[in-house]
Amino acid sequence: MDTTLDPTVNPKTPGRGGGTPQADPSAVRRAAWAGLIGTTLEQYDFVIYGTASALIFNTLFFPNISPAAGILASFSAYAVGFLARPLGGLFFSRYGERLGRKWVLVATLMLMGGATLGIGLLPTYSQVGLLAPALLVACRFFQGFGAGAEQSGGATLLTETAQIGRRGRLAALVMTGAALGTALGAVAWIAAQLLPEEQLMSWGWRLVFISSLFVTVAAFVIRRKLNESPVFQELKEQHQVPKTPVKEIFANGKKPLFIVMFMTIGISAQSYTYQVFMASYLKNDVHVDPTFIPKVLLVGAICGGIAAYGFGRLSDRVGRKPVYISIVIALIILPVPTFLALNTGSHLLITMAMIVGFILACQGAVGVTMSYFPEIFGSRYRYAGVTLGREFASIFGGGVAPLICAALVTAFSGSWIPVAVYMILMAVTVLIASAMAPETRDRDLTLAANATDREVTAA
Repeated sequence: MDTTLDPTVNPKTPGRGGGTPQADPSAVRRAAWAGLIGTTLEQYDFVIYGTASALIFNTLFFPNISPAAGILASFSAYAVGFLARPLGGLFFSRYGERLGRKWVLVATLMLMGGATLGIGLLPTYSQVGLLAPALLVACRFFQGFGAGAEQSGGATLLTETAQIGRRGRLAALVMTGAALGTALGAVAWIAAQLLPEEQLMSWGWRLVFISSLFVTVAAFVIRRKLNESPVFQELKEQHQVPKTPVKEIFANGKKPLFIVMFMTIGISAQSYTYQVFMASYLKNDVHVDPTFIPKVLLVGAICGGIAAYGFGRLSDRVGRKPVYISIVIALIILPVPTFLALNTGSHLLITMAMIVGFILACQGAVGVTMSYFPEIFGSRYRYAGVTLGREFASIFGGGVAPLICAALVTAFSGSWIPVAVYMILMAVTVLIASAMAPETRDRDLTLAANATDREVTAA
């Protein structure tokens, strides 16, 4: 049987035609740092925005409507960033496949950092009226547009650079970076909330967004010295870089594309329910002290970042699929006990529930996909496939999850049960999709075939 395109073949010998080419250790370290700090910035931007949406933006930008409607409006503006992500993915994925992973990671970094800085400089509704929320939405759009290729680019670069047997743990550093961004965002809000209420609402919140400039500069310095992945370099040397990667995906990669999409939607919905909606729910429905919320996000993010690396390492030992499916099964069970714990009002139980949510939904499951998804696609359109699959899913997952959850709580008079049902259904869709996905651990990344193309091996 011809196994040249068999996705289950596990070549260990580096070099052209004999397996995945390997980078030198220093290049691997630079790629790891670049992926980690870039995602730190992305998540920092999203977390400080999401926290602001839950805590203050309804007052600053949507003051002339009821508190419940203000939260919905604030989360709607938040969702715009996710609507922009697939557009950014479409735009940048073409250049990621043609010009290289490094160029895109530098460009998306500057766009995200600039948009977040812009939010910190915006006038509020009391200063310019309706222009304020319009500008907020515009900045949020560009923030999402830049983020559309960020995590996927970092994951692809790290997976293509890491040596066989270590891809899971190194690619998972992207989500460790995301956890670090969440932690930094929480620290920024903890510091801002030390200010008197009047100062926080007038200029304190601005400093939170302006502070992203420091992360942007640090990430830029690291990424300037970044090498391209060995897989992309080999494709370029062999003149196999596709001119129309998106067209190739829809011609040859529809199956892995849809598997990635449906493996992402439900996880993304649960992740941003924990990271964004829960902050609003704890403040407005459980009535906990708002200063407690960033602290519990900080603890959850630290635990989640450690878990991301741990699950990635575990997937290197036992396989991507069993680790991922085990996490998804846990997420089907988790929502009901989570809300029961939150509604006790106990800081200890709330913290424990949020830690488990961050470990499983926010960083653990996604950490496994950082190597899993790039391994599913063939070499010619890997960046584009991962980017489009994840970012189109983000519209129906994380982008609308806080909005849907807030609407459900409002529609059902404050009941958390519809939200728990929504989270369970989202996790069930992920379980179905992941059952259809192939195992990809240690796959040869130079192969042009997708890991789903098993019918090729039977020919």
